[in-house]
Amino acid sequence: MNNNPYIPLSYLSIGQKAKVKTLTSDGSMRRRMLDLGLIAETIVEALHKSPSGDPTAYSIRGAVIALRAEEAGKIIVEVN
Repeated sequence: MNNNPYIPLSYLSIGQKAKVKTLTSDGSMRRRMLDLGLIAETIVEALHKSPSGDPTAYSIRGAVIALRAEEAGKIIVEVN
């Protein structure tokens, strides 16, 4: 079993909260994530998945944002 507290956001279970640690994306994708409020120490909660399983809705700083697994996989979080 892996006891690493750092995981990609896309691995977060529905209802689980985590704290953003770093972004591994670059360029315009990184800028978009930062603009959405995904900066270090921000608390993010996985709310629900779409019926097809992708994207997933996340609560970020009071807003609900839908991110595809590809995007969420580049956001590293610490599970609380």
